[in-house]
Amino acid sequence: MSGYTDITVTLENYVATVEIQRPPHNFFDYSLIGQIADAFDAMDADGNCRAIVLAANGKSFCAGANFGTGKSDGSGSADFTEEGFRNTTGKLYREAARLFGNKKPVVGAINGAAVGGGLGLALVPDFRIASTEARFAANFTKLGIHQGFGISVTLPRIVGQQAANMMLYTGRRLKAEEALAIGLADQVVPHDALRATALALAAEIAENAPLAVMSVRATMRQGLMDAVQQATEHELSEQKWLRATEDAEEGIRSVAERRAGNFKGK
Repeated sequence: MSGYTDITVTLENYVATVEIQRPPHNFFDYSLIGQIADAFDAMDADGNCRAIVLAANGKSFCAGANFGTGKSDGSGSADFTEEGFRNTTGKLYREAARLFGNKKPVVGAINGAAVGGGLGLALVPDFRIASTEARFAANFTKLGIHQGFGISVTLPRIVGQQAANMMLYTGRRLKAEEALAIGLADQVVPHDALRATALALAAEIAENAPLAVMSVRATMRQGLMDAVQQATEHELSEQKWLRATEDAEEGIRSVAERRAGNFKGK
């Protein structure tokens, strides 16, 4: 299926595979999230699709957001610039909320790091199959900012409030087996078995009566898209003032330099 610049979409035996194509780390921006949402909408409208696998090509599943300069000419970089953040985050979150409104079940194939906003993207699927090389981190406090992408709602919904608090307060990175222990991953498999395992789960879902599956899923995820929309409004307001602090500048530098931040509370 053509028409996308940063993802590929294939459909076979009632299972669609939506694969992110920004290796090695698959940083996301407004365009990429919009393409994934458009692909989900297309699969909702396709009677030959009954389940979706969300995967990524590269070392990381998604290492976070590319806010760059916020310009539309493609000149942005992976730098977390204040200008880019201010100009793009609101519309990016509106696209992100669309991901929670699709009708078909989604299985995530988490091949590597899912960090920051990339963790938010990994929380979109109904299930997560993780490679032994997968890592999960809500590293926002290490960056000096507030979580986004609806993580305030989606993370505690999956792992419980206490486990979510632990991840968010500490910013610690969880290995695949640690993620499995708290329910963040549903299954951990060897790296070379990841795609086949995710496809097998999607195929198992697709064997069932499709109208019934969509009905059950709609009940189980009732209100989720609205909750994410409300959460991102609050998250964005907190992120905006924190992004302008000295601690955020230090946090962004320290993460880039792979060292502990020297924070001043300013």
